[in-house]
Amino acid sequence: MPSEASPQQVSWRLHLTAPRAEVYRMLATETGRACFWAEAATEADGVITWRFPNGLTNTTKVIERYPPARFVFEYLGGTTATFELADDGAGGTDLTLRDIGVPKEHLLDVNAGWVSVLLALKASVDFGVDLRSHDQRRTWDTGFVDN
Repeated sequence: MPSEASPQQVSWRLHLTAPRAEVYRMLATETGRACFWAEAATEADGVITWRFPNGLTNTTKVIERYPPARFVFEYLGGTTATFELADDGAGGTDLTLRDIGVPKEHLLDVNAGWVSVLLALKASVDFGVDLRSHDQRRTWDTGFVDN
């Protein structure tokens, strides 16, 4: 469930059957992010340039890297997205996401957006499936559930 404790933080947990190293690779590399998140998410000198199907581009900064346990970066709107990856004891991963600094007026959209990203991650890393449509006419801002 979303965090009730802080009105400007979004928090989600997700279990993945993939090991931490694989989940970390999906989050922290250009190739990984392109499998489930953005059309492209290239990185140079700790700066990620995101390109989404609706034409939106944005640059964000990587703040911390602790493979395979933690990946932190600035995200859209200047929030701080933190991914904590814990071994589940059976070869899989328990992921905790926290997005801090979300303006109150955007909490609903950001909550829904993270669910979309996390479920696309699970589909990709656990099942090798890309849930995105890659259709510029059917994007988040036109009312479609798509990253």
